[in-house]
Amino acid sequence: MGKPTGFMEYPRKDRGYKPVEERIRDFREFVIPLDEQELSLQGARCMDCGIPFCHQGCPVNNIIPDWNDLVWKGDWQRALKVLHSTNNFPEFTGRICPAPCQEACTLNLQDEPVTIKTIECAIIDKAWDNGWVAPQPAEHKTGKTVAVVGSGPAGMACAQQLARVGHAVTLFEKNDRIGGLLRYGIPDFKMEKRFIDRRVGQMEAEGVNFKPNTHVGVDISTQQLLSDFDAVALTGGSEQSRDLPVPGRDLEGVYFAMQFLPQQNRREAGDKLPEDLSITATGKHVIVIGGGDTGSDCIGTSIRHGCKSVTQLEILPRPPEKENKELTWPNWPNKMRTSSSQEEGTRREWSVATKEFIGENGKVKKIRCVRVEWNKDEQGNWQMSEVEGSEFELDADLVLLAMGFVHPVQEGMLNDLGVEYDARGNVKGDTEGDNAYKTSIDKVFAAGDMRRGQSLVVWAIREGRQCARAIDEFLTGSSELPR
Repeated sequence: MGKPTGFMEYPRKDRGYKPVEERIRDFREFVIPLDEQELSLQGARCMDCGIPFCHQGCPVNNIIPDWNDLVWKGDWQRALKVLHSTNNFPEFTGRICPAPCQEACTLNLQDEPVTIKTIECAIIDKAWDNGWVAPQPAEHKTGKTVAVVGSGPAGMACAQQLARVGHAVTLFEKNDRIGGLLRYGIPDFKMEKRFIDRRVGQMEAEGVNFKPNTHVGVDISTQQLLSDFDAVALTGGSEQSRDLPVPGRDLEGVYFAMQFLPQQNRREAGDKLPEDLSITATGKHVIVIGGGDTGSDCIGTSIRHGCKSVTQLEILPRPPEKENKELTWPNWPNKMRTSSSQEEGTRREWSVATKEFIGENGKVKKIRCVRVEWNKDEQGNWQMSEVEGSEFELDADLVLLAMGFVHPVQEGMLNDLGVEYDARGNVKGDTEGDNAYKTSIDKVFAAGDMRRGQSLVVWAIREGRQCARAIDEFLTGSSELPR
């Protein structure tokens, strides 16, 4: 905890943003951090609540009151040690995690939660600036080898934990750079990629062997992987995008979000894209279908491209402006949220279904939609119905499908391995007991989005860490790694 009366003495203050007209000129981060004195006061607001529900709200179970207290007292190096004890990459979560910990904060009962995410990000940024983050190579080697497939946050966390206890870890990535969705999906204006590169350097010094441009099942067979390594961790993403099979789907100009977003990441990295394959929103009427974070990222990217307009369509009803905390707290509530990208200028429509893409000369020009209603049936299940006479059309030069992901891509590596899938098409595996994170194949484990489905960066880190412990126990009979 911080100062016992701090929450009564100091008003809540959070990071700010650069003005819209300034920040949309480029793809740089635009968050304005708090100064050290203000951060100390924000740490002081962490109250003596008795039961820190923030621990429950945080998937990695960050020890939040402890590092809030240490920031309040100015002991930043100890705060870093506490933060790193549960989270390998707080600079990632401090930028792109939606902060369920803050929703669970006791002070959120009064809509004034501690600025946990801001303090977390400040601790790690200060640590890197002062050279406090150093490699932690293992003192002894085990002689065991582990292949980690997929270099997103789950794979990076798993690989780092295993390397630190002495295993020889090789991390395979099909793309040309390490980072998974963090690298090719999250826009640079939300998280610049230098933060990934910095961690890769640390992990290389700890003994992790990175193998980019290596697609398991294509460049290296799954059988070779099983024969060359003592254990294998599958930590790839949930990359099978949810499609929209309506008339006109095959028109030019209708793309998945993950065909659009990675291209801009590559441009920011200095890559040259073939002109005939380049997807841009410049001067176009853009329609984003899907109301989640990926859709929001498409909006911010399209605005920075200089689109003519951008409209976001969501099939679900508009959520309430404010949650009923007596029913929802400390859990994550369904309520109206507006992202920084949405603030930059977009039209948002709820309870809208897409009926058809309309084209000219093979290119999309309009989208035909209909209003829908949601009502419960006799069993209490929500059912959607179209509102008669509510059809309308919108101009559309570029349509981006951002409706989520159904499961990992099964063709190739997963089918070659023959792993069992759960009812949703993810790699089947438990998280508790003797078979934690084990797949149906001997010595093969799975964690992150590949096992649990599309989720948050903080869940990926949690699962990567826990999977590492399970693998360590499998290889050595016991583990000193934390869960």
